[in-house]
Amino acid sequence: MKRRFRRALRRAVANPVLQKSAASLKPAPTLWGFLGIFLFFILPELIGFWRGHAIAAWAHAHYLETPDRLMRLNYWMLEKLFEEGGSWVNLGIGVALAGWMIYEWKESR
Repeated sequence: MKRRFRRALRRAVANPVLQKSAASLKPAPTLWGFLGIFLFFILPELIGFWRGHAIAAWAHAHYLETPDRLMRLNYWMLEKLFEEGGSWVNLGIGVALAGWMIYEWKESR
């Protein structure tokens, strides 16, 4: 099993399409890149951990009161997003992207 995984990892690292795809995912190592990672990955999750249950309760109350079906769907989705609080996976992705960007920035200096 280990050998198979190592072989797949070597093939993935040598694959030029995968390298190009990974490079396109990384934001530019600038202030705007870091700000984008912070605003779209890290900050929403921190707010989710801090106030997730209150946001879910607010969305549920509005879901019950709103007569418009489309708005009810929006409140339902908001409630489902925040009922468990923040997501460790998204927070981890954000921190990994920020770390990758900082590493690339230091390497380019």
